[in-house]
Order: sequence, then C-alpha cells, then structure tokens
Amino acid sequence: MAVHDRGNIRRLLAALLTSTAACVLVVNPSPVHAQASRLVPQEADGAKMLLRANELVYNQDSQHVTATGGVQLYYNRHRMVAQRVEYDQKTGRVMATGNIELIEPDGNRVYADSLDVTDDFGQGFVNSLRVETTDNTRMAAESAEQLPDEKMILNNGVYTACLPCAQRPDKAPLWQVKAQRVIRDGKNHTIRLEHARFELFGMPIGYVPFITVPDETVERKSGFLFPSASLTDKLGFGTTVPYYQVISPSMDATLSPTYYTKQGLLLQGEVRNRFETGDHTLRFAYIDQQSSNVFNAGTSDARANSREMIASKAEFKINPRWTFGWNVMLQSDNNFSKTYKLNDLNTTNFTNDLYLTGIGTRNYFDLHSYYFDVQDADYNSNAEKQQAIVYPVIDYSYYAPEPVAGGELSFNANITNMSRRKDDFYTEGGFARYRGLEGSYSRMTAEAEWKRTFTTDEGLLVTPILAARGDALRSTASTAPSFGTSTYAGDFSGSGASTRYMLTAGMEARYPVLITTDHATHVIEPIAQIFARPDEQHAGGLPNEDAQSFVFDATTLFDRDKFSGYDRIEGGTRANVGIRYSGNFDNGIGLRGIFGQSYQLAGLNSFATSDLVNAGAESGLETNVSDFVTMAAIDLPHGYSISTQGRFDEKTLELRRADASFSYNLPRVSGSLIYTNIQPQPEYGVATTAEYLKASNNLKINQNWSFATSATWDIQKQDVVRRGVGLSYADECTVFTVAYSDQPANTDPNDWTVTARLTFRTLGDVKVGSTGNTTN
Repeated sequence: MAVHDRGNIRRLLAALLTSTAACVLVVNPSPVHAQASRLVPQEADGAKMLLRANELVYNQDSQHVTATGGVQLYYNRHRMVAQRVEYDQKTGRVMATGNIELIEPDGNRVYADSLDVTDDFGQGFVNSLRVETTDNTRMAAESAEQLPDEKMILNNGVYTACLPCAQRPDKAPLWQVKAQRVIRDGKNHTIRLEHARFELFGMPIGYVPFITVPDETVERKSGFLFPSASLTDKLGFGTTVPYYQVISPSMDATLSPTYYTKQGLLLQGEVRNRFETGDHTLRFAYIDQQSSNVFNAGTSDARANSREMIASKAEFKINPRWTFGWNVMLQSDNNFSKTYKLNDLNTTNFTNDLYLTGIGTRNYFDLHSYYFDVQDADYNSNAEKQQAIVYPVIDYSYYAPEPVAGGELSFNANITNMSRRKDDFYTEGGFARYRGLEGSYSRMTAEAEWKRTFTTDEGLLVTPILAARGDALRSTASTAPSFGTSTYAGDFSGSGASTRYMLTAGMEARYPVLITTDHATHVIEPIAQIFARPDEQHAGGLPNEDAQSFVFDATTLFDRDKFSGYDRIEGGTRANVGIRYSGNFDNGIGLRGIFGQSYQLAGLNSFATSDLVNAGAESGLETNVSDFVTMAAIDLPHGYSISTQGRFDEKTLELRRADASFSYNLPRVSGSLIYTNIQPQPEYGVATTAEYLKASNNLKINQNWSFATSATWDIQKQDVVRRGVGLSYADECTVFTVAYSDQPANTDPNDWTVTARLTFRTLGDVKVGSTGNTTN
C-alpha cells in the first residue's frame, strides 16, 4: 500500500514505532541526495533501525517494508545507502539494489550492485562486490557470501593496496593479486588469498597456492614475511625467509635464516621488547661456513669456520631530562658482521657505546663509554688493539641563570679515562705520527668563562672576556715513543701525574656598519680580538687524544682556543683580525664573506711546538703571522648556492687549502659538486697533494620515478675512488629501488655491491643485497 497522505503516514509511523523489529522514519517525499556518512549515528548495538527514503511502501499484513529513492539505512552501527531497499520484518532479511554503499562499524566501505543479508548484517550474499578498507587496501569480486562467524568469502576476487588511476579508473593497478577465493576473517583479522596469481603492470608474474596477510586492523601478526635475496662474490646467492612472532603486546621477535650457496645456512634473529620508559633489542647470528677458502688466505674470513655474533641495543627515558642506554656487539671474530652485511652492524668501525645524558634549561651532562670494533680482514686485530678503550668520557656544561657582574658566566668540565693495548702510529713522508700510546691516560678539566658586551654611542661593540682553566692528568706511557729510527723529538713527560692551568684575559671589538640602498642591504663588520695568556704548560709533552683533527680556516679564525679538543691548550698572546660581510638584495640574492689573519704577539706559539700527532704543523698558524683565510658564499634564487673557503700563504699568497661547493635544489633536479684541495703537510701526515672532486645528483623523472648518481674522483691519481648509481620508484602502494656501487679501496671482502628492493604495501619486501644507500 503506497503512502499518499499525511494521515496514513502518521498511522504507519505509530505502528512501526511499536514494532520490536525496527523503527522506520518517513521524511518529506521531496528528492533526497544523502550519503551514508550523513546519517545520524546510533552507537548502541541492537538499537532500532532508522530508515530514510523518498518513498515508502509498507505492507502491514506481510510486515514488508519497501523504500525507494535515495534510501538511507542505519542499524547496528552499519550505515548504508541504496536506490531500493526491501526489509522483511518476519525473516529479518534486508535486500538492497542499485549503487549500494555500506559503511561497516570499523570504517570499511563496501560497494555492490545487489545485497541480501540479515538485518544484523551478519550473513548474506552480495553481487559485484568492491571493498575499500580504512588503510586503503581494496578487494573486488564477482560475488561474496557473508558467514555468521565474521567471515566473508569473495569468489574470483582481486586484492591490491594501490589507488585506482584518476584519469583511467578501469586501468589495472600497478600490482594486484587475483585469487579464486579471498577469505576475509574478521575474527582472526586475516585475508587469505587462495590460488593466487600476482600481476605487475597487468601482466602475471607469479603463482602461489595461497598467501595470508593481516587485515587493516592488525598492527602486528605472527607469520612468514616476504622472502628476500642477495648476491655477493664470496657468499654466493642467498635466500632469506623471515618469520615474525608476536610474543606479547610489548614483545616480538623475527627469525631470519639465510641460505648461501657458497657458505651454507646463516641463522640470525632479533627480539624486541618495549617498556614504559624505553625499548630493548637483542640480536644474534651464527653460521658454520662451508667454503672458507673462497676468501683471501690468512684473513679473518678464511681462517674462521663457526662464526657467532650477539648484539644488544636499548634506550630508556629515566625522566624527561635523563636518558640511559647502550649499543654493544660481541662477535667471534673481527669481520663477521661486515662480511655478511648484518644490518646496522656492518660498518668498518662499529662503536660499542654505553651512555647517560641529561639536558636541563641551563646545563647539560653527557657520559659515554666506548669500545671500537674495527672490522677488517686482519686475523690479529691489530687495528682494533690500537683503538682506545674509553671508560668513560664525561662532559658537563652550565650557564648561570642570572647575569654575573652584568655578563654571562659559563662553566665546562671534561673527564676522560681511557687505555690502549698497542701503540698507534704510522709514518708519512719521513715523519712519524703517534696517534695513541700503549697504556692508560686520564685527564680532568674544568674551565670557567665570563664575558660581557658593551655598546658605545657610536655603535662600537666591545666585549671583555675572562677565562680560567685547570687540568689534572695521569699517563702510564713510560718512555718517549719511537718507531724504527724515528724518535719523538718533543719534551715527552712520560709516566706519572701532572697538572697545568691557563688564565686568559681577552677583548673583542666589533663595529658593524649598515649600508642600505633602494634594492639591497649590506652589513660590513670589522672585528679585532686580543687574548693575553701564559705559555702552554707541557706543550707537546702529553698524549693528544682528542685534539688531533686540526684545520685553520675562516670558521675558526675568531675562536679563543682553536684546538679541537681538551688535550691541547692555545697559549701565548694572540690577536685575530678580520672583516665579516653579509648582504641581501631585493631579487633574492644573498652574499656572505669573511677575510682575516691571526698574529702571535708574544709567548710560546702552541701551533709551532712538537706534538705527538704534529697538530698545528703546517696549519698556517705555526708562524707568528698566520696565513690568510677567506670564506665567500652566494645564495641565488631558485635553490642555487655557491660557497668557497681558502687558506693562502701569508707571504706568497700561494694556495694551501681550498674547499668549494656548488649545490642546487630545483623542483625536479637537485645535487651538489664539492671540490677539496689540500696541499702537502708532511709533518701532519699528508705527504702529497690531496685533491678530490665529489659529485652527487638526483633527478626526479616524474612524480614516481627518480634517478641518482654519485662519484668521487681523485684528481691527483686520475682515478674514480667511489661511484654509485640508483633508480627508484615510489607511490602509495609500491617502492622499488635498484643500485650499484663499488669502492676499489674498500676493505670489504666483497668488491662490489648490487642492491635492489621491491616493497608491496601490506604484502612485504623483495630485497636483493643490502638496503642501504649505495649512491653516496
């Protein structure tokens, strides 16, 4: 019986409201273009049905309701729109046709041509089905059946995680899996694809009897992960089949056995545990090598049969300021992890680290203990024995919260305690460098600094600086080191304890001049500094562990102490003079520059004294008048940047060191070109001119494809010392990368590396080789 007048509508509404099966709401019969998402939600399960449509037919005798035209239905937290819906109150069946969209309680959307289900949507049949889940995976099928145990069986189904093409929705996605049956199990939260054919770019590339993947509600689920493969010249072809196991809500593990055609079975695993304040990861690996003889004779790899490794990494937040953690590895020989490319453990120098850090508003504390694993082919591990064992090194800094005498007061402290099992030295150009001595070395340093800036009426900025430092040191190296006919020429203190201090009184004057034009702003700032202090005590007579890396350039010109660490102290009276410039133009061009020189006015020149590593030798500071240092940079619109640094002989202006770089960052192309030129510094360990050119480029071919290259060229030797090339593709459902790199001077027993990775979202990875960046 059709509803034609308001009286009939009111009578039907009253009857339906008293029905135990449903509540039917009839709206004005004007056209309604509503979607399922616009229905008012009813959160409680078992709530009465809400039905909205353009026209309603209700047969009171058969208790059959027919709604047509813009039908909206809400029941049991399910929302649905369709062109026509029939509801049988006796049988509890809902039949819908025409542009059906059903939104399930978990947010998944189901599209269909026709639907016949129970009123709780627990059982039924669907034709021409399409499912879109909340994580953008998609399934389609000719027909489907909803079973009572939260299972949906899709017949002749298709599964993919790729979005359809906006211009051609009928085009096959990048990848998809076609299966005779797709079983969506809501209770176990899995999607099982039976008799599955994998298609890439619409072409079939593989078949599997079945594959099971977690559904969109699962963050972690036990099961086999996607296999991976590798190829190296000494290990052969390797196949890895990982298995992932969920142990508890806060703990899981992955076992990744790999079979190598030349070396046999490598077992490796990882156990991860998360706590309220942090997390911990335990890793292990083992192999009994089948063909050790493929490695170079006499190396660690060739002389090892059973090889084991265990590693632990953790970090815990004690409170918002303090963090405690470690990253340690123990292996049966010195090259296992590097040879078998164990992820994150295969660096040439692996740093075992135990640390505690604290960060406050005005202070900072940092404690680290280090042990350096040198992974190389030397069976005797000589390079590792030459490395220092640090237990520990502590740094602390503090800034007074309130001004002291109108200025800023800061305090720094450092404690270093370490030992070494073997002398670390080498000769270069007839000069010996002693980077570390066998025995133990301890040092405690405390330093305070005060400075305050005054501004005159004319704009001159004057900053007085006062600093005081004290050191207590102890070394067990008994005699001056020697190597062959070379004996250290400095005044080596030898074994025992010693102290030293340094008092500094300094003054800095800056006079920034602002120049403005119609189209630019320029700031020219002459700077002059003078620091008066006594000579460095025990200059060159103590071990130098942390001040070995020394470069004098424009960035260090105005440093009070130009040494890079605590083991050396700059002494004597020194003046630094220079000029700094910056300019900005209306067209977006920016300019920066520094030019200056340093002068040893009185006292002992610390950079000219003998040192175990010859720090300061031929640096440009070893004479009373230093070399000139310069820096210039230009920032151009549209992402271009050019910068240069140089050091020039103070008498002849001959180039001593140069660094130049050009970089660009355009919408589709980015890259850099870096040039380095270091003239010979025989006493510092550089016997010949070092000249390198490094280039790296990245081309974004389109929205998905990119191409990258890199190379390092030794200009003096006319040789490319490292090169790499890579191609990558990425979209919302697929990531593909392939790369090649080699390094002729590499210490890795494998001379070249080919890496590839193909990732299908929700399915897993297909890997060949390492996944690291090989184009840099």
